[in-house]
Amino acid sequence: MKLWLAEHVGPVVHVVMGFVTVVLIALLMWGIGRSNLMLAMVAGGGLAVVIVLGGSMLIAPDDLRSQATERMLRLSSITLMHLRSGLNPQSCRAVCQLLLPETEAAAIAMTDTRRTLAYAGERVSMYGTGTDNSAPTIEVLESRRIQTFSGLDRVEWLDVTNVDESSAKIRHVRAYPVAIIVPLIVLDRAVGTVKLYYRHGNEVDRTQMAIARGLADLLSAQLTVAELDRQADLTAKAELRALQAQINPHFLFNTLNTIAAFTRTDPTKARDLLREFSTFYRRTLESSQEPIPLSSELEQTARYLHIEKARFGEERIVESFHVEEGCGDVLVPGFIVQPIVENAVRHAMSDEGALHIDIQVATDGRDVLIAVADDGLGMDEEVADRLLSGSSQTSSSSGKGTGIALRNVAERLELNYGVGSGVEIISRPGSGTCVTLRLVDVAPAG
Repeated sequence: MKLWLAEHVGPVVHVVMGFVTVVLIALLMWGIGRSNLMLAMVAGGGLAVVIVLGGSMLIAPDDLRSQATERMLRLSSITLMHLRSGLNPQSCRAVCQLLLPETEAAAIAMTDTRRTLAYAGERVSMYGTGTDNSAPTIEVLESRRIQTFSGLDRVEWLDVTNVDESSAKIRHVRAYPVAIIVPLIVLDRAVGTVKLYYRHGNEVDRTQMAIARGLADLLSAQLTVAELDRQADLTAKAELRALQAQINPHFLFNTLNTIAAFTRTDPTKARDLLREFSTFYRRTLESSQEPIPLSSELEQTARYLHIEKARFGEERIVESFHVEEGCGDVLVPGFIVQPIVENAVRHAMSDEGALHIDIQVATDGRDVLIAVADDGLGMDEEVADRLLSGSSQTSSSSGKGTGIALRNVAERLELNYGVGSGVEIISRPGSGTCVTLRLVDVAPAG
């Protein structure tokens, strides 16, 4: 409101003050010329007052704009918090209540593509929340352009003297004479609208249109951020399922063949392997929606190694685990350590001798590091970079995979733990490889 006054009333005041200044200067000069000391003093004092007031008005608009900027930044932060869950009655109700004081509107409503989700106005309202969108709202959704309408929607006010809203009586029924409807655009698609209602048609001016458009742009940008986050989450989960589908059949067939061979030579070992494999496969297929303790992920990794040792021979794989106290309780996405170990078994093992795999978990300040080191074939720096970038392709000469496992783990770590989290590879041909996973700001307290 103050900013509006500064922009609209301010210019008029400046003109008036300019006129007064000219008159006072003329009186001052006339008083001096006529030796009228009293008139000169009055004119001079008035001129001094005008100068002081003028200086204040030159400063005030900047102050008001600064306050408005701070207010909008604060508003942006709060609305983003609500809209991260998308358009729903709860988030829209909170946003409507936040936006209303920033306009000259008597009421404000938000819709999705089908119905009204929330309303905020002068009084407690039964405005058609949950009802289908009106024809003008549908028109705005289809055109994706801001528009104004007259006599738009019926508004029913509750009797605010009645404390129990469930039994309150409708006190007033009316339609606001004019409304601004602005589309909410997410990824070039209209997903809803913001509707601003006004008591009088002359209240809708260029300023209110600009405010409505600015608020809609703000909400559209925040909804776009929320949608991109959601899509990134879905993409990561889809890639996880693809990774499981790619790796599990390969591992399944090899393990079944190993168990089948033991049924003839060592039936007891075959039964043990079958139970271990059943547990492993069930855990692998379990939903990855919820994080699990790191200790559970390491147990799953140990099961995998137990099965592979039965296939290649106990002496061919030698593993060790070192977990700093408290780190086993850190919650992690499932399937982040076992794929790294599986890559080591599939690509680092030489034709002869043992492959040593050392898994260490330790804190680094507020971060947790998970290192998987082996003494296998290793790779050069160029291949390691391609694995993480996703540009590496399966090659008969290199024997290295496409890097889907490493890339998937890196993306999920950054998605869950933020910037700075991810995967680092240190390797040297003939000397082995160390893959380190960094989980930012999750170290146990103490």
